[in-house]
Amino acid sequence: MLGLRNIARAAPRSVARLSSKAIRPQPSLFRPVAAWAQSAPRLTASFHLSAIRRQESDVKEELVAKLQNEITMEEDLKEDEDLSTNIKEYLENSPYELEDKPGHQEVTLTRTFGDEKIRITFSTADLNNNVPNEDLNDSAMYDGEVDDIIDGQSGGASTKGAINQGNTRDGNVRVAPEDRIAPADREELDDEFDEDAGQQGFPAHANIRIERPGKGALAIDATAQDGDFLIEDLWYFPTADLADPATAEKDWARRTLYTGPPFNNLDEDLQVLLEKYLEERGINTRMALFIPDYIDHKEQKEYIQWLENVKKFVE
Repeated sequence: MLGLRNIARAAPRSVARLSSKAIRPQPSLFRPVAAWAQSAPRLTASFHLSAIRRQESDVKEELVAKLQNEITMEEDLKEDEDLSTNIKEYLENSPYELEDKPGHQEVTLTRTFGDEKIRITFSTADLNNNVPNEDLNDSAMYDGEVDDIIDGQSGGASTKGAINQGNTRDGNVRVAPEDRIAPADREELDDEFDEDAGQQGFPAHANIRIERPGKGALAIDATAQDGDFLIEDLWYFPTADLADPATAEKDWARRTLYTGPPFNNLDEDLQVLLEKYLEERGINTRMALFIPDYIDHKEQKEYIQWLENVKKFVE
């Protein structure tokens, strides 16, 4: 009995020792948020804000300097005169009046011919769309031209004007099908046109509208390239407002009309006579040379103005 009492007395002490070990507080793996925040290093607000302001100032100054550099290079690429000789001579001797709004990409030529109102519209977008962005597959394109492009880019002359000048824009030239009839009776260019004017250029799309009172309108889609107009489509509309619909209703009414077959499906003699019909109205070789030249000229002006506007905004 004595032995059992001794064991009974000793047991609680052992249990007590075990329980005290079990509840002994262990060091925590997680610090209180306040303690961590106090121990974490902090940048002073003044230093942080000043660093951000200094970085923003450096970026802004670098951007403004780059824009000014682009403007200077583009100005150097401009011709001595505002308009090239061919453009000035065409505008001085042409029956068409030029409508060119600064800041807009579309340009319009208008005139009257008897009771007809004629309007030709073209856009600077054709120049940008014809800058080559694909691999140059023609081996002839590699004879010095690629090196010139690379040198221009590495030397900082990869400007819009540098790309537009020369032959780099000819990489996307559209060639007429072999079975297309050449424009009828093309007259020889006069001596006042430079030899460079006849060089291969980019295709410029032209929308031609001819209206007659009470007789509707002809709408013609053509491409001006290398001194020729290549007619793609010719439509007839019973009323002039259907040729250029201003509302959804007019556009829907236009879509439901039969306006004619593709131009290339017409009889060859009929194609030739329709080309002569346009030539009588001044839609000829001179205009086909003028349109790409003026697109190039206008796009250069608009690009420089765009650079100026962005520079003023950033400054």
